[in-house]
Amino acid sequence: MPIFEFRCLQCGQIFEKLFLKPDEKADIQCPQCNSPSFERVISRTNYVMGAGKNKKPKLTTRSCAPGSSCLTLDIPGPD
Repeated sequence: MPIFEFRCLQCGQIFEKLFLKPDEKADIQCPQCNSPSFERVISRTNYVMGAGKNKKPKLTTRSCAPGSSCLTLDIPGPD
């Protein structure tokens, strides 16, 4: 039973949806503004994986909607 996170393209609200079956069809809309326009986002974790010694991931913050921000995690690969 996966839980997926979505970001509303209208207001920037991030919300979750639990799917009980793999083939479940759902009408999803933003719980804050009721917009049907959204995108799936990668859920945050409480750990970071690296690619080796002296290589660190880079966390970048950007604005994704008025009043909200998004994080991008760039994980370095092997040389």
